[in-house]
Amino acid sequence: MTAVRVGIVDDQALVRMGLRVLIEAEDDLEAVGEAADGREAVELVRREHPDVLLMDVRMPVMDGIAALREIAADDRLAATRVVVLTTFELDEYVFDALRAGAAGFLIKDSEPTELLRAIRLAAAGESLLSPSVTRSVISTFVSRAPHSAPRPQLRELTEREREVLALVGEGLSNAEIAERLMVSPATARTHVSRAMVKLHARDRAQLVVIAYRAGLVR
Repeated sequence: MTAVRVGIVDDQALVRMGLRVLIEAEDDLEAVGEAADGREAVELVRREHPDVLLMDVRMPVMDGIAALREIAADDRLAATRVVVLTTFELDEYVFDALRAGAAGFLIKDSEPTELLRAIRLAAAGESLLSPSVTRSVISTFVSRAPHSAPRPQLRELTEREREVLALVGEGLSNAEIAERLMVSPATARTHVSRAMVKLHARDRAQLVVIAYRAGLVR
């Protein structure tokens, strides 16, 4: 089995060391590089092309959001999934991270198992929004965004796809959706993929925002 290659970005050396130790202790994960600021992060992605990048937000030289935007804008780096690490539950940067295309975000004091789960989900093409803050953060994101009617494409969703969209909005993974709906993980993944295509969603995090705006999650 090929290990998931992970890049670590944080301006604090102790934090980087702790993340590296955590990652290297897992047989299916491999730390492939570190960076201390956003500029170094972009260079790290260009050099190593990690599967997942764990990135802090508040850093010198270039912050994490600016680095995320630069990575997302480069088609050659599109395969790297960025998980943003934030200190505060309602950090303003979280909203910018979602807009910029983050695969998800976690609070820095999350349990190690949750961080490892986020890495694996991101590598599998899914997203993780920190369970402790998903609803409050996304609700605030939606309330601050310009008001808009639900996307017309919502009418194109089947009843099951709307149900799946609502579960994505609750922060459930494909495996959790499959368990909730008593279908196979492959079927759940297909429903999510079809919803993303029909709604022209860039990624799973954007599906969450759409679900809230459409009133499917409250």
